Amino acid sequence: MDTDIEDFAAAAGRGGDGPLATRLREVAGVWARSQHRLVLLAAEFADSDEWVTAGAATAAHWLAEAADVETCTAREWIRIGRRLRRLDASADAFATGRLSYAKIRTLTRVATPETDAELVALAERVPAAALGRAVAAWVTQRSDPEQLEAHQRRERSVRWRTEPDGMTVYTLRLPPLVAARLNAALTARVARRCPRPDRSAPWPSLPQQYADAVDDLLLDGTGSIDTEVVIHVRGDGCSLDDGTPVADSVVERIVPTAFLRALIHDAAGRPIDASGRRRHPTTRQKRVVTERDRVCVDCGRGDLLEYDHDPPFEQTGRTVVDELVLRCGPCHHARHRADPPGDRRSAERRADADGS
Repeated sequence: MDTDIEDFAAAAGRGGDGPLATRLREVAGVWARSQHRLVLLAAEFADSDEWVTAGAATAAHWLAEAADVETCTAREWIRIGRRLRRLDASADAFATGRLSYAKIRTLTRVATPETDAELVALAERVPAAALGRAVAAWVTQRSDPEQLEAHQRRERSVRWRTEPDGMTVYTLRLPPLVAARLNAALTARVARRCPRPDRSAPWPSLPQQYADAVDDLLLDGTGSIDTEVVIHVRGDGCSLDDGTPVADSVVERIVPTAFLRALIHDAAGRPIDASGRRRHPTTRQKRVVTERDRVCVDCGRGDLLEYDHDPPFEQTGRTVVDELVLRCGPCHHARHRADPPGDRRSAERRADADGS
């Protein structure tokens, strides 16, 4: 029996021996080593004539049938295995367990023999969930803007598949500004519609509300809802509000004809203050506070966010950025019920920020 298979069987078959965390780490480690061998063997198999003599349409089709996976998954194994032959740093990091399959899959899409070591170092510092955006920023800073824009346009696509429960899953690959316009249109609709209970749950979740917004968009178009795309302008480049990098040439091209909101950052990376003396924050003030806080300052929640005066407007009579914070609806209402004069946690947060 293969050594990895023996290790996997042993790790998975220990039953109640040891803490769950220890057993999960053991199984995950063996699984990672198996994934490394799998992609190398898949590439070797694809370059042989064994799949031809087996009568398969392609090596990927044979692998998909043998492993009982989708053909696109088998193609990805072959692609990664082939790419690793030219990427020594990635191959070593994968073989030694320093980088996971998820990270290697991302790196092999953009790495070259010349950039391999630098990207491996980047991947070791960034969690797998954030690696795609980090690599995108890295690529944007080092690419010719016009070539990058042309590449993104060539790679645009929309695909869909039917899930076992009858639902349809869409996969969209859109250039950054196209995605930003879609996100802005959907977010504006979610913000303006009133959620209603349905049969499956007391209130629709935020993803369900976005799904309803897609339906509205298809039925009614953009209608009269105003949307804006915020572009952050920093010394190291431009990005959308969610951090997606945008080539400078794209921004330069759309400025003369597009409705554009630019949020300028100072040398320390802070959004520039935009203050006023109205009861409700201006659009510019909201953008600055959102960029600064990102989530609820009390609980860390990332949705249902509101702009809260801290200290309260009743005390100060003004609306300035330094006295506005993001709070989710529940924390906002709880704070004003329990502690009208001001919130100790947010005061401490401001004191820490001033001290830094």
